[in-house]
Amino acid sequence: MILLNLLVFGFLVTSILGLTASWVDRKVTARVQYRVGPPFYQPLVDIIKLLGKETLVPTGSYRSVFLGAPLLGLAGAVTAASVLWMNQIHPQTGFTGDWIVVIYLLTIPSMSIIIGGFASRNPLASLGASREMKLVLSYELPFILAMLVPVVHSGLSIRLGDILLAQREAGAFAGNLSGILAMLVGLLCIQAKLALVPFDAPEAETEIVHGPLIEYSGTGLAMYKLTKNMMLFILPFFLIQMFLGGFSLAGWGILWSVLKFVGVLALITVIRNTNPRVRIDQAMRFFWGPMTVIAAVSLILALLGL
Repeated sequence: MILLNLLVFGFLVTSILGLTASWVDRKVTARVQYRVGPPFYQPLVDIIKLLGKETLVPTGSYRSVFLGAPLLGLAGAVTAASVLWMNQIHPQTGFTGDWIVVIYLLTIPSMSIIIGGFASRNPLASLGASREMKLVLSYELPFILAMLVPVVHSGLSIRLGDILLAQREAGAFAGNLSGILAMLVGLLCIQAKLALVPFDAPEAETEIVHGPLIEYSGTGLAMYKLTKNMMLFILPFFLIQMFLGGFSLAGWGILWSVLKFVGVLALITVIRNTNPRVRIDQAMRFFWGPMTVIAAVSLILALLGL
């Protein structure tokens, strides 16, 4: 059962939905820039095309670490997706502490980028990996504080299933003041986790030529691209489970679930297309300053029942 969940929901379903989300993001971005945009199947074609190319290993790199880093990131994304789907389909079957496990798993793709960038021993890749490390250190604190708000509203339970069931009984946590503030913080942290504008300094193509991924090609680059596409679905999915009651997989609830996901994805795309890139020091001040304060205030409001 666990293997089936990993392969079907964790990998196959999440990959399809992630590639679809990537297409929607690229299509909307193209329309904003008065371009036609790619066809529906383009994200899948990009992955297949990379899988057919030669995998090059830079001279002087740590070969095993360099080749293993993309697999580590993909494994983290697949496992996180599996846990989220398991709780969405059968909320009662989750395990105690799965909220903590998901928070941990969602950091692995970023860690894999850092490891791969340093392992390549390319100066630009090392600079990008250093920026990614600083970004992770800055957004993780407000992200965790924001994700604690649903835990408080669900009776201090760290089971995702309990959080979903609590929202089915009392309504979405985003209906509370603390939930709105925490969801806003979570949305901006997701933008940074995905390394999207304005927090794309680690992979800034116009500055450091794709940063940590500059030496990757072939299968390794394909895995990184697929992981990022999957995270474009997983992170909004997690946010929806925490604050908007999760997905409904029956009747008209499916349409409402699609609208919720498209709404969150649209916000991510709008932020990406309406803001300039910020420097890494500006991003750190932003997350350690205003975002941490807002997240802490939302947590205090949640403790007060607001």
